[in-house]
Amino acid sequence: MTDKREITLEVGDKEFTFSMTPQDVTKYFNAMTANNKVAPSHNLLSNTVAAEQRADLKAMLTNPVMTMQIAGALLEEYAPDVEIIVKKHSTTLSA
Repeated sequence: MTDKREITLEVGDKEFTFSMTPQDVTKYFNAMTANNKVAPSHNLLSNTVAAEQRADLKAMLTNPVMTMQIAGALLEEYAPDVEIIVKKHSTTLSA
C-alpha cells in the first residue's frame, strides 16, 4: 500500500479527486477538538482536492453540514478494511 491514495467523490453533479496521505489524516485528527470540527474538515478537503477543482469545492463548503458530510465520506473511503472484534472479559470472579 502506498502512502498516497487518490480518492474520487461524486458530490451532486460534480466529481472531486483528493490525494490523501497519512500525514493529511493525522493533521486533521490532531486539529479536531470538541469546539472545532468544521475548520479541520474544511482544511482537509481544501488541502487535498485537486487544484483545478478547488474553486468548485470551496463553493460547496460554505455549508458546514455539507463540509462534514464530504469529509466523512472521504475519511470512510480512506480507512482500511479491517475487521476489529472487541472481546468482553467476564465480570464473574474465579475462585
